[in-house]
Amino acid sequence: MQPSEEIKQKLDIVDVLKEYIQLKPAGMNFRAICPFHREKTPSFMVSPDKQIYHCFGCGKSGDIFSFVMEIEGIDFREALRVLAPKAGVALRRVDPKVQSQRNRIMDILDWSRRYYYEQLLSSKEASQAREYLKKRGLSKEAIEEWQIGYSPDSWDSTINFLKAKGYKEDEIALAGMSAKSNKSNRYYDRFRGRIMFPINDVSCNTVAFSARVSPDKEETEKMGKYINSPQTEVYDKSKIVFGLDKAKMEIKKKDQAIIVEGQMDAITAQVAGWKNVVASSGTALTTDQIQLLKRYSENIALAFDQDSAGSMAADRGIKTAMQSEMSIKVIELPEGMDPDDVIRKDKNIWIKAIENAKSMMQYNFDRVFGALDLSDPEDKRRAAQRLLPAIVQIGSRIEQDYWIKYLANELDVAENLLRETIANVKKLAGRQSNQTEELAIWAKPAKKREEAMSEMILAFAIKFPQFIVYIFDNLLPEQLSEKLNQTLYKEIIIYYNNIVANKNKASSESVDSAIFDYKNFSTYLKDNDQNKNQEIISAQIDLLNRLVFLSDEAYSDLEEDQIKTEISKIIKFLKKVSLKKKMKKIEILIAQAE
Repeated sequence: MQPSEEIKQKLDIVDVLKEYIQLKPAGMNFRAICPFHREKTPSFMVSPDKQIYHCFGCGKSGDIFSFVMEIEGIDFREALRVLAPKAGVALRRVDPKVQSQRNRIMDILDWSRRYYYEQLLSSKEASQAREYLKKRGLSKEAIEEWQIGYSPDSWDSTINFLKAKGYKEDEIALAGMSAKSNKSNRYYDRFRGRIMFPINDVSCNTVAFSARVSPDKEETEKMGKYINSPQTEVYDKSKIVFGLDKAKMEIKKKDQAIIVEGQMDAITAQVAGWKNVVASSGTALTTDQIQLLKRYSENIALAFDQDSAGSMAADRGIKTAMQSEMSIKVIELPEGMDPDDVIRKDKNIWIKAIENAKSMMQYNFDRVFGALDLSDPEDKRRAAQRLLPAIVQIGSRIEQDYWIKYLANELDVAENLLRETIANVKKLAGRQSNQTEELAIWAKPAKKREEAMSEMILAFAIKFPQFIVYIFDNLLPEQLSEKLNQTLYKEIIIYYNNIVANKNKASSESVDSAIFDYKNFSTYLKDNDQNKNQEIISAQIDLLNRLVFLSDEAYSDLEEDQIKTEISKIIKFLKKVSLKKKMKKIEILIAQAE
């Protein structure tokens, strides 16, 4: 048995998902607020019987692996690593000779983390580093939790340690742990005489390091106070949020992520009890980082100094967050102090700063107005010039409308004048296409009745296979609405005739008594035709998952005679709609011929 199948057998989807979301019983299934999109009414369904989930709001569906991959932002291999310990399944280590390059890089980084941690604990050379961390308020427990380490002040100690573990020099370089000298053409340790902070991905795997110069070497160090790992096959700094591996569940619980600039700020905050704090490792937030944070909460608060917080408003990531209707606040700190300073000096200042956090827009307004004289017409123009582009970024049209009115009131100008100006700002910002898409979504019509009926008949076929032959005999695929429904119906017919019917012949049972097995059919869709378009397969499986829940919700209480009556009505309706469409086409052909 493959490890993935063994994990599926041993883990119940309900137990796994309960670690991430709050599930409530809903008949034979469970219901929850979807963790993948913003909603007030729960539309996320979980089936313990079929071990799948489906959201009727955003359409996402799958099994325990696809859920963990989506919510953790990881690939299938990493999802295996997350779920295997929960299931008590041992993942066999592949022989190093055939191990993938990516896995070997991950292992090199993991061994490096262990090596640096042991060096910090036991090396005499690291005494000043230990003293520095103690002064920063970090206990032994905190150092162990964050696996903070120390890199020896040597040209090759790390390289030699890793080579002893069976790794080659070029692999160590690919992992970002060494660099090559242009003069001697030899490899040397990238990190020397520094306090090492492991950078983990969301699944707790070490993918890089941030290295602070040891206090005793600050004055003579030429490479800078902090240096970081280069980009590698496993590390892309634009896609990593420092501390998120430890903070993600607390962010979900508190429904807010507090973002600070530096790693020490995040560590100090988490050690002090604010477990929902992460670090951007710089001021710029990327779109990928915002989307990663959005999986856990749509509320973020920026605890930066005033200059950095001000520059955040122009960052692409913040613009993306505002367009996605995320709530962004700014935590204002005393001048010249960062979160680490504030928390160590007086936690109450930090608590009040969080409580008094301003919305990003209010922060922008206060910052702009504070630097201008609004009685001066020229400054009024400057204020509008600086604030209107920020208002344009807001995804919610209701909130956008509020800030236009607010600005008009503060500037004492006509509101319609600002609205005319903002239309030009949208053009300049290149947002016309985005705005059109947004309006198109709001104006999207409700599902047509024939489409709903087409899905219903498919749900009946899956839920009540004793009527499946009756449906086949009375309804053609082209009589269903929508191409996807038609293709899935064809697949059901082929699957039933070629597989289920053959089984019944072999066991001398009647065709009508055949059981339509969801899992086998889902596997058939994935594996039957390797040349089939993967997007079509994915769409068919998503539709199948939706239909399974639809049938469980709507038809589980119907008696057999009621079921047949409903099926007959739907077939009659779909045939009538199909005939009307054919007649319409014929009328058009006649008109063209005339």
